[in-house]
Amino acid sequence: MAQETTVQHSEKAYELLKADADKIFKLIKVQMDNLTMPQCPLYEEVLDTQMFGLSREIDFAVRLGLVEQKDGKELLDALERQLSVLHEASQKK
Repeated sequence: MAQETTVQHSEKAYELLKADADKIFKLIKVQMDNLTMPQCPLYEEVLDTQMFGLSREIDFAVRLGLVEQKDGKELLDALERQLSVLHEASQKK
């Protein structure tokens, strides 16, 4: 029973982190589409702040043993790749 609860908590923690990563992507996409260009200091500040916050969330979940470090790193890397593609697409406009 305890093992099952731990697995459920781990899955829920990863789902929440993934949802936060998706929110960051959507926030940056909206900002790029409507508000500012990637060279804008505001864009960079928002991106840096959001990515730092997510990395701290992941570190916390790893320290609690809810998420494997490799899974957290993969989540951050995937978000960075998505944002890079988005950034490149905005440069071509």
